[in-house]
Amino acid sequence: MSDMIRPQPGILDIALYEGGQSHVPGVANAVKLSSNENPFGPSDRAADAFRRAVHSLHRYPSTDHAALRGAIAEVHGLDADRIICGVGSDEIITFLCQAYAGPGDEVLHTEHGFLMYSISAMAVGATPIAVPERERTTDVDALLAACSDRTKLVFLANPNNPTGTMVGTAEIARLADGLPPQAILVLDGAYAEYVAGYDGGAALVEARTNVVMTRTFSKIYGLGGLRIGWGYGPRAIIDVLNRIRGPFNLGTAQLEAAEAAVRDQDHVTRCRSENARLRSWLAEALAEMGVPSDTSTANFILARFADEAEAAACDSFLKDQGLIVRRVAGYGLPHCLRITVGDESSCRRVAHAIGQFKGAR
Repeated sequence: MSDMIRPQPGILDIALYEGGQSHVPGVANAVKLSSNENPFGPSDRAADAFRRAVHSLHRYPSTDHAALRGAIAEVHGLDADRIICGVGSDEIITFLCQAYAGPGDEVLHTEHGFLMYSISAMAVGATPIAVPERERTTDVDALLAACSDRTKLVFLANPNNPTGTMVGTAEIARLADGLPPQAILVLDGAYAEYVAGYDGGAALVEARTNVVMTRTFSKIYGLGGLRIGWGYGPRAIIDVLNRIRGPFNLGTAQLEAAEAAVRDQDHVTRCRSENARLRSWLAEALAEMGVPSDTSTANFILARFADEAEAAACDSFLKDQGLIVRRVAGYGLPHCLRITVGDESSCRRVAHAIGQFKGAR
């Protein structure tokens, strides 16, 4: 390649994002607990809608996503005109960085926040700023202290990935009210549905002009393989994001499956209930073995080990047993393993295996 063909400054500084491992060499039928997927899968209504979509694959999809936006608005009591849909919530995050940040600007996120915040910031030439947490929980005072006249976006996942912790609405409101006037607070609610009664920040969006909420169909709705997300924000911000959104960013099968999924809230309720039951059991079982974790409000727990060496050894042991969890050294937590809450059999298997590992040391 010619030496004159070069990417924009900063692009080559981005470390490639690595998703949760799916396979273990030499191990058949491994249990994947590395990507926070819903073990119960999508609802029957969503699966039926996806199958029906095969009959219209020769047609271009809707460009305005009106039916899906209307369904989301109806279920959550929102204004459909202030909803934008994307290829997972990742694409909404990318749109926000493209539209509101650039060279010389800063994008804040918590130190153990989702890696796509810094990747999307660097992709547009902005500077990502990792702000310290307090015991793996968002520190609002630290975020406010880190703001400057260069701050354009502040990303906050609530519940947070990979820690599973969250902060209350009053604290988030205090953060929104304390931001500099040019900054937007982005509330990443990828795991919001796992918290009963939590609106993901929708009420804060309604009451302010500087807050945007993102959500996804990849987690509790069990549609990770289709990549569908959405955002909700002030009309002016959503209008800006739609100007850079590709007209056909979502296909018909995605749109119709997501619409059916969001209308099936009974499935969401069942998944949330089972997740809470199994999450509590798994956390308690590991704690009894000397493997603590913070109270998680998502569909995973962050298991803490004595040090990085023990976490790595446990990860290797689990892989030998056909159990795949997530190393999170890239999130600044080298002594931890993030374990998705699977179905009952998977939870019991991983707890038993960790017990064997600890007992052998």
